Amino acid sequence: MKVLLDACVPRPLRKFLPDQTVNTAQEMGWGQLKNGALLREAEARFEVFLTTDQGVKYQQKVLGRKLAILVLPTNDWPTIWSKADETVAKVATLKPGDFVELNWP
Repeated sequence: MKVLLDACVPRPLRKFLPDQTVNTAQEMGWGQLKNGALLREAEARFEVFLTTDQGVKYQQKVLGRKLAILVLPTNDWPTIWSKADETVAKVATLKPGDFVELNWP
């Protein structure tokens, strides 16, 4: 599965996804793209988009895309690290067009 990490997602998360092909928006040269343009570019090359942008569902059409979108509730690395197994398990279940927001206490 090809996964794109949004600029706001801590890069070390990729170490928890060794079975996936993971790139960051910065690596793709897309660090300055706004959400609409970023999602269009990502949809053409990736299957999953991970972001921490809580507003993406209000700013963009998120349903019916070819791309699955997974929204993490924070960009705080210690919190993401502690929930990495849950995140990886969710990524493995995503299908094209899914929009999932994780909620951690």
